[in-house]
Amino acid sequence: MPRPLGLDGAQVVVAGAGTTGQACADVLGEQGARVLVVDDAWPEPLPAAWRTPERAEVRRGDAAAGLPPDVDLVVASPGWPPHHPLLRAAEAAGVPVWGEVGLAWALRGPGDPPWLVVTGTNGKTSTVRLLAAILAADGRRAAAVGNVGSPLVRAAAHPEGLDVLAVELSSFQLHAAGAMAATAAAVLNIAPDHLDWHGSMAAYTADKARAYQGAQVAAVHNLDDPLTGELASAADTGHSCRRVGFGLGVPGPDSLGVVEDLLVDRAFAAPGTAVELARLSDMVPLAPHTVANTLAAAALARAAGVGPAAVAGGLARYVPDPHRIATVAVVDGVTWVDDSKATNTAAAAASLAAFPRVVWVAGGLAKGASMDELVARAADRLVGVVLLGRDQDLFVDALARHAPQVPVVTVRTTDTGVMDSVVAAAAGLARAGDAVLLAPACASMDLFTDYADRGDQFAAAVRRLAVAPG
Repeated sequence: MPRPLGLDGAQVVVAGAGTTGQACADVLGEQGARVLVVDDAWPEPLPAAWRTPERAEVRRGDAAAGLPPDVDLVVASPGWPPHHPLLRAAEAAGVPVWGEVGLAWALRGPGDPPWLVVTGTNGKTSTVRLLAAILAADGRRAAAVGNVGSPLVRAAAHPEGLDVLAVELSSFQLHAAGAMAATAAAVLNIAPDHLDWHGSMAAYTADKARAYQGAQVAAVHNLDDPLTGELASAADTGHSCRRVGFGLGVPGPDSLGVVEDLLVDRAFAAPGTAVELARLSDMVPLAPHTVANTLAAAALARAAGVGPAAVAGGLARYVPDPHRIATVAVVDGVTWVDDSKATNTAAAAASLAAFPRVVWVAGGLAKGASMDELVARAADRLVGVVLLGRDQDLFVDALARHAPQVPVVTVRTTDTGVMDSVVAAAAGLARAGDAVLLAPACASMDLFTDYADRGDQFAAAVRRLAVAPG
């Protein structure tokens, strides 16, 4: 049973009627609270999937914009920015505002499963799923929760049958993390993202750094991204917490890395020794960011006492999620790759680095990002570029400055057949031995439902190309 929070009869507003909001409303109802769910963006009527919890009321549209009277607590879903009028009104009225993470942490009781936390601009979901697979290979009953899809608050409220939680947290979730103090936490990387929500790079970075707050055993940082090491060193962690690095080079003491074709651990091995964790040939796909994600997951698992052999065992169990550098087809010697999950410049850079010759499919909603550094780094790999979406002119300008020799096709159509036009243009640029890579460096909602819809439409268009006559 979850720890009682003293909310019996309290009036609690849950801001956001999505998956997280529903989970928070359910759990608060179990605590005896009177729950009001508000969402100023949801249309009439509510989707059939919404299950109104017992003792919960739902308000939508203009009725949800302000703070109701006599509210004792507000629980904000991820994505509700702190400058939202309702949250500002709560702050002005002295009403506490919690996030899902803060609520979940408050529900923990003695003996509940430890949290192994993963955040970063890119690679979070893959790393958490790798971590869960490694934990399972060691015989631990583990759940991947948080931003990965299954609400953290449900697992925290009902942890029966679980030994450990592999927790993916976004910057939105970390913004209101409360008193969270993970057993071990990893910040994979930091690159500009969601700056429209956070307001500045400094604010975004500060929220990512909250993952390390109170960490008890290990603050895991990326040796190839020095900012993560600075955040780990500056963090207010537990007294016995160690700073543990991971990177693609030969590891020093207190780090994990690569020696020839082996992933090795010197942080949790006996002093002066190293232990083998896995082979590079175990990676699917074998790309620099896949190796880095595996080392980060291994570091967190080792911090929780997992044996080294479980890392290779976890890799054998692990199945990559769709739309993450996934090969769709090979047509006339050209490899077509769907990495629609590459929704920012850092993710796209990692994806581009995996291929020597690329026809790059990019564009969408840039979220305020510049494309200059990305294009400059990838210029020598590009044999062609196909652009789609609202902010494609950012790419056109950057390519003109940093890769003027690369042919560029802009697809300006916004109709439902846009991906057929994109794939046809890419096929005209690609030659045998090339990869056509969908790594948009942008969000998808200008033309598609989400990144998965974008990837699905790309894959479907490639398959139509593969069976076309001639």
